[in-house]
Amino acid sequence: MEFALIATAHFLALLSPGPDFFLILQASLRLPFRYGVAICAGIASANGVYLLCALLGLEAVKEMAWLMTTLRYAGALYLIFLGVMLLRAPRQTLVRKAPATFLQERNIGRQFMIGFMSGILNPKNAIFYLSLFTVMVSDQTGLTTRWLYALWMTSVVFLWDCGVVIVIGRERVTTWLGRGVYYIEKISGTMLALFGLLLPFT
Repeated sequence: MEFALIATAHFLALLSPGPDFFLILQASLRLPFRYGVAICAGIASANGVYLLCALLGLEAVKEMAWLMTTLRYAGALYLIFLGVMLLRAPRQTLVRKAPATFLQERNIGRQFMIGFMSGILNPKNAIFYLSLFTVMVSDQTGLTTRWLYALWMTSVVFLWDCGVVIVIGRERVTTWLGRGVYYIEKISGTMLALFGLLLPFT
């Protein structure tokens, strides 16, 4: 029963489009599959870091005002930076060639870090996972079971995001979305910048 509640709460949180979705969207349209997967791996790893904090009993992290404030403002600046990069991107046809921007660089490590920084600088991730373990996980739940919860949630984040990459990266979908890729990038840039501007106040 405990696992069902945790899994449901976590999945419902995944359904809400956030900065990660718009990062994955633009990468899936412009870059080959492996780079989208690298972003997904970075996002999942960042989630894993906060789950590790929860496993180690570091729920007090979310009460450290200075740390959460730092994360909030650093995350805001990062999202605004990514948004501006997309807003400044020139109009291009949907041809997967040499990258024109920072976000389109064909480097697995770079794309991983783009995803990781997006996840780790989002204080909402810290609050969500630390609160989840505080509220929903019983004190009687063993460490092994807690590890399995964390592994499950990290895996679900990765697989869900990879699923988005697969769907958007399909030739028919890419061709259809590609007709408006310039506007999709501008919408994604606007949303990322908006998330960044609102983050300090949420």
